[in-house]
Amino acid sequence: QVVLVESGGGLVQAGDSLRLSCAASRLIFGSHAMGWFRQAPGHEREFVAAISWTGGSSYYADSVKGRFTISRDNAKNTVYPQMNSLKPEDTAVYYCAASRSSYSTNIADSYSSWGQGTQVTVSS
Repeated sequence: QVVLVESGGGLVQAGDSLRLSCAASRLIFGSHAMGWFRQAPGHEREFVAAISWTGGSSYYADSVKGRFTISRDNAKNTVYPQMNSLKPEDTAVYYCAASRSSYSTNIADSYSSWGQGTQVTVSS
């Protein structure tokens, strides 16, 4: 069973930066695209960003494009979203996910394994 563990969440002010991490185990990490989703209270889970298995291509939601950057270190089985210029509307629980595919996608059903989530709160 694949295990994904997110870390790095916390409380920050608007305009601040934060870097999350997701460490994967029991997974042939380098064969899977990885993604990040988020869910705010009262809202459905939404796509944030994804990165292909090589790290050569990435895909972002319009709401975070230009502010967030996703990267991965296959030697460490870890994927990172760097989140800059955070806004109060970025407040959510952020989830890491491993795709069944090697290619980045924003389709939640394409992801077969999910982490427990890490809370990000952005105050105004």
